[in-house]
Amino acid sequence: MKKGLIIFVRKPELRKVKTRLAASIGDEKALYIYKELLQHTFQIANAIDADKFVFYHEEIESNDLWTAERFFKFVQINKDLGKKMNHAFTSLLEEGYEKAVIIGSDCFELNATIVNKAFESLNENDVVIGPAKDGGYYLLGMKKMYSFIFENKEWSTPTVYNDTIADFRKQQLSFYVLPVLTDVDTEKDWLVTKKSLA
Repeated sequence: MKKGLIIFVRKPELRKVKTRLAASIGDEKALYIYKELLQHTFQIANAIDADKFVFYHEEIESNDLWTAERFFKFVQINKDLGKKMNHAFTSLLEEGYEKAVIIGSDCFELNATIVNKAFESLNENDVVIGPAKDGGYYLLGMKKMYSFIFENKEWSTPTVYNDTIADFRKQQLSFYVLPVLTDVDTEKDWLVTKKSLA
């Protein structure tokens, strides 16, 4: 069975990543934390038995963690987050992938066990979702394209997860919910994560 793992990343540049975090702890520390998040996400990806697709926010980096020998590299389309994810999922599912899962690079609490569980849950469910404590989600997976999931959402707001679940129910999709985790977007998120992993 062809499985694809989609990873959304940003180029780790000063004042261009984790801006909400940087507002309280400074640009340099926020960049350091994002680099740590990238390394963590890289280690997760390496532990997953699936083809890996890295979608960069703006431009493809040739000499970085995500080596071309092990990762397929693309650029996210220049649209809102929903359209970006819709495009990424469509790219894989139209190429014959039978399971596709997307993750970001914002969650220290995420691990390979959870990602593997996401793929496994698709054996018996239409979709899988990993809720984040801020009201969004850190993971989404499907085996058939459901573009409506990415429509009519207020991205980066606390309503995204609940609105997505409402879509699942309205369309009568079977779904599996993973553990609630913390995306690191603010200093509070960072402190909560450090405490949970201590």
